Amino acid sequence: MGKLVLRGEFIDLLPLAEEHAALTFAWRNSERAMHLNRGVSDIAQQAQWIAGRPSEEHNFVVALKDGRLVGTVSLCSIDTQHQHGESGRFLIGDEDAVRGIPVAVEAMKMLYELAFDGLKLRRVFGSIASDNKLMMKWQKFLGMKEEGRLRSHYFIGGHFQDAVMFGILEEEFRRIALPRMQSLITAGRNAASSKK
Repeated sequence: MGKLVLRGEFIDLLPLAEEHAALTFAWRNSERAMHLNRGVSDIAQQAQWIAGRPSEEHNFVVALKDGRLVGTVSLCSIDTQHQHGESGRFLIGDEDAVRGIPVAVEAMKMLYELAFDGLKLRRVFGSIASDNKLMMKWQKFLGMKEEGRLRSHYFIGGHFQDAVMFGILEEEFRRIALPRMQSLITAGRNAASSKK
C-alpha cells in the first residue's frame, strides 16, 4: 500500500525511500522546519526510520516535473473502520525551487484526493505546533477546522507548545477546500504560461 506514485500537474508524489534519508534529514534540521519535531539525530537513524514505516502509511517525497525533490508529505494513522487518516510530515524543504509554482497546494490536494477518493475516508486530521501560526492560517484557508488543543504537547524550540488539532470532512473538502485549491493551481498555471 505504501509504494503508491501520484502524478499531478506540477508535481509528483513519490514513495519516500531510504535513499532520501540524507536529503530529508537536512530538511528536517533546517530553519524551515523549526516548528516540527526534530525526530532522529543522524542520517543513519533517518534511513532506519524510513525503512521502518508501516506499509499502511503513505509517505511521499514531493518531486517537481524535472525530477528535483523539494519536500515531503504523508498520510498516516489510516483507520478504515472509522474512515479517517492523519495528514502530516508536510515540509517544503527547497523553498527556492518551488517559488512561483503551486507545489504546496497541489501536494495537499493530491493527499486529500488519495484520502477521500482513493481510500474512501470520511475525515482527515492533523496537529500543528501552536507557534506555527502561518501553517495554521494556511490550513484554515484550505478548509480545515480547528477542533481542539492538546496543552503543552510538544517541546519544540526550547519550550512547550500546544498541539492544535485540525480536521476536515470529505464534504468540506469538496465544498470548501477543493475550489480554493483549484483556483490557486489555475493561478499558478496562468502565471507559468504567461512566462513562456
